[in-house]
Order: sequence, then structure tokens, then C-alpha cells
Amino acid sequence: MIKTADSLADLMFAKEKPTRERLVVTPILNWKGQVKKGSGSVDLRLGCSFRIPKRSQLTDFDPLLESSYERESVKTLNEKDGKPRSRQSDLYIGIGGSLVLHPRQFVLGNTLEWIHLPSDLAAYVVGRSSWGREGLVIATATGVHPGYSGILTLELTNLGEIPLKLYPGIAIAQLFVHTVDAPRSGATEHSIFLGSTEAEGGNPISEEDLFKISHFRDSETQNKNPSL
Repeated sequence: MIKTADSLADLMFAKEKPTRERLVVTPILNWKGQVKKGSGSVDLRLGCSFRIPKRSQLTDFDPLLESSYERESVKTLNEKDGKPRSRQSDLYIGIGGSLVLHPRQFVLGNTLEWIHLPSDLAAYVVGRSSWGREGLVIATATGVHPGYSGILTLELTNLGEIPLKLYPGIAIAQLFVHTVDAPRSGATEHSIFLGSTEAEGGNPISEEDLFKISHFRDSETQNKNPSL
């Protein structure tokens, strides 16, 4: 069941409950504007932290080279100085500044708000339709698990034909909150981004699968090249 604005207010201001059992969305800069009467969501604002892919420096994204299993033994090195190269650059834009998102450009952003969900609530995030009609897609991994605490990373893509100027602090997404069938105690174990404080990239393959694939690949290489 999706929570309405009144229910959200009750969950956030339940002073009789300890903080870990409350819904937390902070800071709320404009309560009436972000939690509209009669709505079923909380508007989330764009934060100040961004990660921008370096398209000109790397040829591809190889999830095997992103794993902890291979990170120590195989590194992508910069040809000039021999240092490991990053496929993303970090950018901080303060309130009052702006980021121009060009057509077909993809960047990682973050929410201004810190989110905490108690064990009996889950949530999902969608882009605001007013931005969607301008071509902005927030194709984020929308599920937020019970017990999650941290900011939310937003995957921002401009599918329109006109560059979009994005200002940290603007309302950009909506958080829908709902109850879960069988709440459990303790922090969530489902998110590697628990406690996030800035926009974060990730690896789409689990560490366990990466280890298995890497081990299989190494075995195949050894069989083809017995002298190795």
C-alpha cells in the first residue's frame, strides 16, 4: 500500500518511536511543495555531487576489471604516467551553480536528501513528469530496500534534442513509499550502497559471479597456453 502525504507526515514525525523506526527524508526545504496534500510521494531534489564518464579515455567497460578479484592484479594504466585510469570524473556543483546535460549525455547525480527507511517500509524512485517531457530520464535503479540509509544515486540521461541546464536544489524526482509484507529487524543486506553520501557507480555483476567467471577464464587461458 502506497503511503499518502498525511501518512508520510505521521511516519516522519512519530516522536514516540526511535529514529531507526521512523521514515527519514532530510532536509525538506519546502514541506508543502515537496509533500503535496493529496499526493502519494515526496519530491526529491538534485544534490551537488556528480560523476561523469570519461568517454575519450577508455575503450569499454569490462566488469571483470572492476572486480576486487582482479583489481589488484590487472589495472588499466594511463599511457603517459603509468597510473591507474578512472572511467569517471567527480564534479561538485554548489547551490546556485548548474550542470549542462547535452543530448544523449549520461551522468550520475545524487539526491540532496538523506533517506532512511525502517524495516517495515520500502520505496521506489521515479522522475518527475515535467522533466520527462523535456527529455530528461532518471533511469535509476528505482527500488529502495527496507532498512536503507543514505542518499540515492540518480542516473541522468538527456534523451531530448536540446541541452538541459540542471541546478542543484531543484525538485527532480519523486519517492513513493509503501509497506512490506514481512518486516524484519536489522539493517538491509540487499544494497552495496548502504550509507552512500555521494553519487556512486557500481558493478552490474556480483563479486561471487565475477570470481567464478574470472576463474573459468583463467582456466581456459591456461588450457590454451600450457606454457603460461
